[in-house]
Amino acid sequence: MRNLLRIEEPLLLFRHQQALEDPRDGLTLFGPLDPGKPYGVRAGVIGTTAGIASFERWVKWVQGPVLTAPAQRGRPPFPGFSAAFRTIWEAIPLLRVTVTDEEIDRFLYLDDPHQRVYGTVSLFAERILEAKREEESKPEVWFVVVPDRIWKYCRPKSFIEPEIRQAAIRMFKGPRKAKEFLSAGSLFADMEKDALPYAYEEQFHNQLKARLLKDMVLTQIVRESTISNVARPSDPNADKRQVARQSEIAWNLCTGIFYKIGGRPWKVADIREGVCYLGLVYKKDSTSGTEKNACCAAQMFLDSGDGIVFKGALGPWYSPETGDFHLSYAAAKELAEVAIKAYKKKVDRPPKEMFIHGRVRFEEEEWQGFVDAAGSETNMVGVRIRDEKDLKLYRKGCNPILRGLAHIRSDWSAHLWTKGWTPRLQTYPGREVPNPLLIEISRGKAPIELVMRDILALTKLNYNTCIFGDGVPITLKFADAIGEILTAGPVKDVPPLPFSHYI
Repeated sequence: MRNLLRIEEPLLLFRHQQALEDPRDGLTLFGPLDPGKPYGVRAGVIGTTAGIASFERWVKWVQGPVLTAPAQRGRPPFPGFSAAFRTIWEAIPLLRVTVTDEEIDRFLYLDDPHQRVYGTVSLFAERILEAKREEESKPEVWFVVVPDRIWKYCRPKSFIEPEIRQAAIRMFKGPRKAKEFLSAGSLFADMEKDALPYAYEEQFHNQLKARLLKDMVLTQIVRESTISNVARPSDPNADKRQVARQSEIAWNLCTGIFYKIGGRPWKVADIREGVCYLGLVYKKDSTSGTEKNACCAAQMFLDSGDGIVFKGALGPWYSPETGDFHLSYAAAKELAEVAIKAYKKKVDRPPKEMFIHGRVRFEEEEWQGFVDAAGSETNMVGVRIRDEKDLKLYRKGCNPILRGLAHIRSDWSAHLWTKGWTPRLQTYPGREVPNPLLIEISRGKAPIELVMRDILALTKLNYNTCIFGDGVPITLKFADAIGEILTAGPVKDVPPLPFSHYI
């Protein structure tokens, strides 16, 4: 080994410019980086009568401390929403929209998965959009509380038991014929309406997010059973496994909601000014008739902690021979131009440095497109990040190696352990011997230690789960999920939107 070193755990910045390692410590002691809005959380809720009641009971419950029983160092207690985020969240929502069990069951047991999911999603999406148009009260975020049976039956490859299965009326001989009909176009509106469900992915979460993007509706989708988990540890009938997750659920949901209403819970303390990070997102397009076509998008994260997602071009970016995705010169240039324009809109100047994170090395033509879009004002660096499955390190004793350990292979390549024993937690929050990330500077120039410090810091910017740190940087953490949403249906004319719309 050429060199083995430890990268110090990045610090996070909270209110009063206080810096700590663990976001839960910082929120408990000092509060979030951004002050909460004076009026607090303006949330709407849509669900069944039972789901809405569970939501109101849960919001009331998380106003006070939520303890972990038994106590665990890796799962600290939640101090209460107002105590953690220094703003209010009334248990009574700004707006309630009720869907009945009968309305849900009209679609939920159809044997055609496309019709089943499209009909169920339509029930929720159309009610939310109707409320947005017609109601005076305007929630900033919608809690979509779904019965557990929607989660069970509205996912790819879900199985409907024969005793409850209902026959759907099929107007086309399979999804492929319906998609061909849509792509060819028709003068018959009724037939297009019948074919439309087949243009969407049969997954409730992704399809609902995709169908609300154009109207810029923020949602938090949650199962009824998740927010029904409010039993006290002293209750003899309480499920001990569920009780052990209560503080974790409170931390995650409350942090996500605070972020979605426009607040930054924290940011990295020592991130360099004028630097931004771009994670490339690809998803094969199964509706185009060729396996080479794929959708490309990008997640951009600024030094301020803000995140933006924008959709790039659809094209033949996938190579079946290598299994890799690569953009053309024109598509790469266009994507980088959109990213830099979005950055300038935020900070009134181009970035000093832009690090592009991907899972494969960038080709010459592709990279030239990025560089030409940036011009001379921005230093462009391409970084390849992937899981390294062929290397494991062991230390003497019962504990695995430390998080932040790095093995320098060369001036442009290194291994970085983003998972491992964490001194602050006095534990390793995992089960297997941790594997490192393989990090390679494939284009441009930057010190490899600097690149690794940035990547370790970016593992701490997941506002959707309030944990010590992830195993992969935020630039790639949600890459697959965002790709799924952007290709969940015919999503068009979507402007660059905050990252909060996709999580």
